[in-house]
Amino acid sequence: MPKIRINHSYKVYFPLAILLVILAVIFPRMGKFNYDYKKGSPWMYETLIAQFDFPILKTDAQIQAEKGALGSSVIPYFRYSEAVVHDQTALVEKADLGKCNSFKPEILSAFGRLYDSGIISETGTEYLPEGKTIDGNVIFVQRDRRAKKVPSSEVYTVREAQDFLLLFLTESGIACNTDSLCTAAGLYDLLKPNLIFDRQTTELVHDESVNYVSPTAGVVNAGQLIVSNGEIITSEIEQLLDSYKAEYENSLGYSGPRIWLWLGNFLIALGLVVVLYFALYFTNYRIYDNPNTYSYLLVIFLLATVSALSVEKVDPELLYMTPFTLIALYLVAFFKKRVVLPVYIISLLPLLIFSHNGVELFVMYLVAGVVTIFLAEIYNRGWKQFITAIAVFFILLVIYLAFRLIDGISGFNDFRIIFYLFIGSFLSVAGYPLIYLFERLFMLVSNTRLTELTDTNNRLLRDLAHKAPGTFQHSLQVMNLADAAARSIDANVLLVRAGALYHDIGKMMNPQCFIENETLGARYHDGLSPRESAIEIIKHVPDGMALAEKYKLPEVVREFIETHHGTTCTAYFYNKYINEGGDRADADDFFYKGKKPTSKEQIIIMLCDTLEAASRSLKDYSAKSMSDLVEKIVKSKMADGQFEDADISIKELNIVKNVLKSYLQQVYHARIVYPKRLKQ
Repeated sequence: MPKIRINHSYKVYFPLAILLVILAVIFPRMGKFNYDYKKGSPWMYETLIAQFDFPILKTDAQIQAEKGALGSSVIPYFRYSEAVVHDQTALVEKADLGKCNSFKPEILSAFGRLYDSGIISETGTEYLPEGKTIDGNVIFVQRDRRAKKVPSSEVYTVREAQDFLLLFLTESGIACNTDSLCTAAGLYDLLKPNLIFDRQTTELVHDESVNYVSPTAGVVNAGQLIVSNGEIITSEIEQLLDSYKAEYENSLGYSGPRIWLWLGNFLIALGLVVVLYFALYFTNYRIYDNPNTYSYLLVIFLLATVSALSVEKVDPELLYMTPFTLIALYLVAFFKKRVVLPVYIISLLPLLIFSHNGVELFVMYLVAGVVTIFLAEIYNRGWKQFITAIAVFFILLVIYLAFRLIDGISGFNDFRIIFYLFIGSFLSVAGYPLIYLFERLFMLVSNTRLTELTDTNNRLLRDLAHKAPGTFQHSLQVMNLADAAARSIDANVLLVRAGALYHDIGKMMNPQCFIENETLGARYHDGLSPRESAIEIIKHVPDGMALAEKYKLPEVVREFIETHHGTTCTAYFYNKYINEGGDRADADDFFYKGKKPTSKEQIIIMLCDTLEAASRSLKDYSAKSMSDLVEKIVKSKMADGQFEDADISIKELNIVKNVLKSYLQQVYHARIVYPKRLKQ
């Protein structure tokens, strides 16, 4: 039975305790509507009776329909002009009515009644906004700084005012022909509109009436039946349930003892923390040994939780614009996929638990996050990141459409949500550079940084190629060999490639000391004792560490310099020393003072470094010879105890051995001998 590796250090549990307290504090302080329902499904709970009065909220479709109806018609806005009334009344008083001048009071009375009701222009078409129709029932009239709605039947057009004047004078018993009198005295022409159309105010009032549609459509009183057990949830019942849920969560809140609410939040937080702890334990328990890496994972989880809760509190719809897929990018930049996926899923759980559309949002961002993790390796540099953003947008759109189809809605009516999804997808590109900030804050090494380090055009590798070309070629061969081995057991390929390129950089401090850099006729070790030669050889490790510090190589890369020889000996000079009668008890100078490998990546570099050098000394490159060489080197490293602290299984080691055998056979396969051309 395998031993359970549980780290009992306070450095593991103290950060978890802090995370637990933060989660318990920031979780919402309100009751949650603990019923799940969907239109077309039966109500599976007890008969639900309203416990309090609540307004019936209109659906988005109803609000849009009302806005459409209000937007198609306009109620015109008029200002009452006292100046027109004064001027036109003065003109009537000055009018010459001839022998009918005694009837001027009746005429002034008619004008007064007409202007008191109001006169507008004949057709009204000049104050209709383009593409709109006039609401023929009412108009707005502002008089004495007060505006009120007036039935349009109570005001007069100019033509109607003229007819009213003629009828009024006729009924007043004037002894002369009233129509001839009005025409001769020009009374018809004195009837000017005193209600002046205000276009700016009309458009302003129209826009406000469209944008500020009442969100409610009636009230449900306490004690009223909402839905019965087993009843099929129709659109109307769903609207009632949505309204009841909104009022319950936004207004009623939690009415029980506060201690139970705190306890509930604490237990939920504890559950999430426990799941996160074991997710890391099952995927890579060595994360607990690295405080920076461990802290970074907890911070990313907390960042996702705070984002979900904060945006939910401001406006739940903005969750569609929140780039949760960025969490996946922040994880995949530093960790393997087997760690990234479970941590990302756990980071979405607060969104599932506390948001109003939790299930929908969780599924959307889960699928989009998985696609992001897959595409991150392919499109992770430069403009190619926009390809990932476009793919994420279409994935979110498809899942959103799927939920709309389940709800029985054909097509999209709310393009605002689609716009939010589009913006959120591209915010993941805008937020990606924060990886470099996290890299500095937590002293981590991202995959992007490792890719930059493996560029052979950087200064340190150019110096290695110039000063120690043989060592540089050796490092390239080790890199190719280690790459194949790393891929076979799902090791960190980028890290292995970087480790292979930099493991021997110390050799450029004294390149002639190493056989791969020797020139013809010059042999560095001639005249040196085995001990002196061993000391010079071993110096390339501390020299490499000094160069790594000078050029600020990441710690995870420096470790390959210390571990690629571990605590082994310089076998050639050690054997020579022993054969010459040397004392085994005084052989410390022949052994490297490095560290034993602790990761499978370091094991791979150790084996590939030794194999690449040893394979050059073979005279027989048959399959058996290659296989024997690999087995011999692996066996000797294990016998020296170099694999004691390494996180690699026997199964993985066997896979690596087989890959190395196959790779070496392909590199050193026999070439055909070209026949000589016979002379004629």
